[in-house]
Amino acid sequence: MLIAAETRPAGGAALGEVALATGIGALLTAVLLALVLAHRTRRSTLLVRVGDRLGRATGAPGWVALPTVLTTASLLTALLGMLWDIALHIGVGRDEGPLANPAHYLILFGLFGVFAGGVLACAMPLDERPGPAAVRFVRGWDVPVGGILLTAAGFYALLGFPLDDVWHRMFGQDVTLWGPTHLMLIGGAGLSIVGLLVLEQEGHGRRSTDGGDRAGTVRFLRQASAMGGLLLGMSVFQGEYDFDVPQFRLVLEPFMIAGAAGVALVAARMFMGRGGALAATVFFLVVRGSIALVVGPGLGEITPTFPLYLGSAIAVELLALALPPARRPLLFGAVAGVAIGTVGHATEAGWTHLVQELSWGSDILVEGTLMALAGGIAGALLGALLATGLRRRLPRPAVARGVLLACLAVLAGAVANGLVATVPDDVEATFTIDEVTTGPRTADIGVRLDPADFPDDPAWLQITAWQGQGLVVTPLERVGEGEYRTTEPVPLHGTWKTLLRVHDGRVLTAFPIYLPQDDAIPAGEIPAEDGMTRSAIPEIDILQRELQDSGGGLWLVSNLVVLACTLALVAAIAWGVARHARRGPAGEPSADAPAGRPRQRTAASGARR
Repeated sequence: MLIAAETRPAGGAALGEVALATGIGALLTAVLLALVLAHRTRRSTLLVRVGDRLGRATGAPGWVALPTVLTTASLLTALLGMLWDIALHIGVGRDEGPLANPAHYLILFGLFGVFAGGVLACAMPLDERPGPAAVRFVRGWDVPVGGILLTAAGFYALLGFPLDDVWHRMFGQDVTLWGPTHLMLIGGAGLSIVGLLVLEQEGHGRRSTDGGDRAGTVRFLRQASAMGGLLLGMSVFQGEYDFDVPQFRLVLEPFMIAGAAGVALVAARMFMGRGGALAATVFFLVVRGSIALVVGPGLGEITPTFPLYLGSAIAVELLALALPPARRPLLFGAVAGVAIGTVGHATEAGWTHLVQELSWGSDILVEGTLMALAGGIAGALLGALLATGLRRRLPRPAVARGVLLACLAVLAGAVANGLVATVPDDVEATFTIDEVTTGPRTADIGVRLDPADFPDDPAWLQITAWQGQGLVVTPLERVGEGEYRTTEPVPLHGTWKTLLRVHDGRVLTAFPIYLPQDDAIPAGEIPAEDGMTRSAIPEIDILQRELQDSGGGLWLVSNLVVLACTLALVAAIAWGVARHARRGPAGEPSADAPAGRPRQRTAASGARR
C-alpha cells in the first residue's frame, strides 16, 4: 500500500497517460466528424436510419430522437463514473493518473457522448429548417438552438477533463468536488439537459401542446426523465455531503438541495402539468438509488446517500392546485420557492437524520433555513423562467432579464456566505490514545479541548479517517466538560489520514491526529502519540494536503477565468431559451391549460415577428 501511495503523483499525470488520453479523444472526434461528413454529403444513411428507428419508438423526429437517446445514456454513464470516482478518492486518495482510475473512463466517454449528441443534433436535419428559432450555420444548413446549447454544454464539460490535469500540475491535487475544473464537468453536464429540453420542443413544434400527445405515456415518461435528469444534474454539486466528507460549512447543503428542487421541480410542474414534479422526483430516486447500489454493494466502495425531494415535490404539486401556474408563473415560482425552503427543507432535515452521519441540527437551524429559502426562491424563479421559455410564454425581455440576474446574484451571495469560515487561534486539543490493535494500528481516542467551552453547539464534532482504503466517520460522545471520546476505534496506520473535525457556526477547523509520510508532496509523517497536543488549523490544510501555494495571484486569476467561462455558458443557455421562446409561431398554452384552449399571442411576441 505504501509503495502504491508513492507512485501517485501529486501534481498531474504521467506524460504517457496524457498522450494516451489525448489520442483516445482525437480518435473519438475523428469518428464523430466522419459520421457527420458522410451524413451531410449523403454518402451514408446510417444516422437517418438509426434516428428514424428511435423516432418511431419515442414519437420524436429522428434528429431529436438519436441525440436525445445518446445524450441520456451518456449522462447516466458519466453520473455513475462521477459518483464512483468520488467514492474512490474518498476511500483511496489520489490516483496514478487519468487512465489508472476506472471511473475516469466512464466520465470521459460519458461527457464525449454528451458533446457528440449536440453535434449530431446540429448535423442531422436535412432539407428542413429545424424549428422557427433555428440558426443559419452555412447556406442550406440550419441548426436547432437545442443542438447548439447541447454542443456548448458538452464541450464545456469535456474541456474540464484535460484542464483538470493542467490544474493539478499548477496547483497540486485539490481533493474536493468543488475544484474549479471539477465544477466545469458537473456544470456542463447538468446544463446540457436544458439543451435537450429545447431540442425536444423544437422537434415537436405545435404537437408539443396537443392535449392527447402530452397525455401520452411515452411523451410523459420522456419529459419526466428529462426533468428528473435536470434534478440529477443540479444535485451532483452537494456530492461531498452525500458521502459525509463535506469540506465546507453545513449551511450550503440545504441551500443547494433547495436550489436544485426549485429549478427542476418547479420547471417540471409548469412544463409537464399535474404530476410533473412527482414524476421527476421518482425518476431521480430510481436512478440515484440504483447508482448507490452499484457503487456501494456492487463495486465495494463507499455508498453515497442522496436528497429525498419528495417533500418539495408534494408541496409544489399541492401549491399548483391552489395557485395555478399558468395565470402568474413568476408568482407561482416565488411562492413555490418559499414552500421548498420551508416544508421541503423540513423534510430534508428529517431525512438527513435517517441517512447521514453529519445530519442537520440546531446549529444551522436559523441560517440553514434562510439559506434554503434563498436557494428555493431563486431556483424556483429560474425554473419558472425555463418552463415559460420552453412553452414560448416567456415574460417580456426586461422582466426575464431582471429576474435572471437577480436570481444569479442571490445564488452567488448565498454561496459566498456559505464559504465564509473562521479558524480559532486560541484552541488546542489534547489526545489520549488507547490502542485496540497494533497490526494494523487502531485506537480509541480521547479528546480534551482547551478552552473547555469550545465548541458551543456544533454542527459536527467528530473524527474522520479517510483515504486508507475506506472511510470512517466517528461522532464523539461527551464524557465531561470539554472532554470527548470516540464510539469506535479509528485507524492510525498506512495511508489513512485521521483528524478531529469541528464545525460550530462559522467556525470550521480541524486538528491532525495521524497523517502519513508523502514523498510526492513532499510531507513528513505526523505521528499519533498518546498525550499529544495539537492546535486548531484550517481543515483544508489536512483534507487537501496536496495543494500547492501558487504565488503571484495565479490561483485567483485561474479561478476567475473558469468563472468567466461558466458565466458565458449560463449566458448562452439564457440566450438559447429566449431565442426559442421569442421566435415561435405563438405563445404556447400552459401544461395546465384545458385541452382545445386557443393559443394567445402576446403583444411582445407579435412585435418581435
